[in-house]
Amino acid sequence: MTEHQPAFGKTSATRGREAGVRRAAAGFWHRPDWMNLVSDVLILVASVLLGMAVVKAAVRLPLFGLREVVIVSPLSHVTHAQLEYVAASALGGNFFTVNLEKGRTAFENLPWVRSAQLRRQWPGAIEVSLEEHVAVAYWRSADSGDTRLVNGFGELFDAAANDSMPVFSGPPEASVHILAQMRRFNELLQPINRNVVALSLSGRHAWQLKLDDGMVLEVGKDQAKAPIDERLKRFVSMWPQLTKRLPRAVTVADLRYPSGFAVRMAGSEQGKGKQ
Repeated sequence: MTEHQPAFGKTSATRGREAGVRRAAAGFWHRPDWMNLVSDVLILVASVLLGMAVVKAAVRLPLFGLREVVIVSPLSHVTHAQLEYVAASALGGNFFTVNLEKGRTAFENLPWVRSAQLRRQWPGAIEVSLEEHVAVAYWRSADSGDTRLVNGFGELFDAAANDSMPVFSGPPEASVHILAQMRRFNELLQPINRNVVALSLSGRHAWQLKLDDGMVLEVGKDQAKAPIDERLKRFVSMWPQLTKRLPRAVTVADLRYPSGFAVRMAGSEQGKGKQ
């Protein structure tokens, strides 16, 4: 025979499931340990948020305002007016909120500043250390004719100067190499007491030197069989004897020959030196 479920009421299984649901729903509110744990967590979170708000408000109080900007480096080119302008425009906020990176960038944008370092100095000062460029040469663009400056590291920078310095010309990416070559050329020219006042490197890597007596040396490219150093040393070793034999001053010396050089005297066509 087929069993029939009761027409009215609930089965024991149904009643058991409902009782379990009621126990689960009421379980949290009848567990003091759970409630205490949750309340502790909520209090902790609220305390942290309140503490952060208090600290954030406290650091903005006038009590922590910036009182001075201290420049700790001796300066030769950066002016007091430039320093005041950067401090006023870039060092906003107070001791805690001032943006040191923004200030560093602003100081490094000054024409003669190579690098800047800023640090907080309790209770209300910003200490600024500046490294200035030391110009050693002018850089003249062959394309535009614009003039820039070259520092002791061979880096190009934009600033105004009227000092007596050598003039470089060549590819901008070769500025470090040109500075190194000028120092090497001056070293090789010391026996005849001459210095380079203008140095040019062409796009084909050919060198031209102008010396402090006005003479131009066409050195050309470095050659495996006749390196530049060897050709310049040969010229320097023969120069004292050559000046005694020539009736007029030499305006151009062409050192591009592998085994000699040619010279051109003032007021004359090209003449031969040692071949």
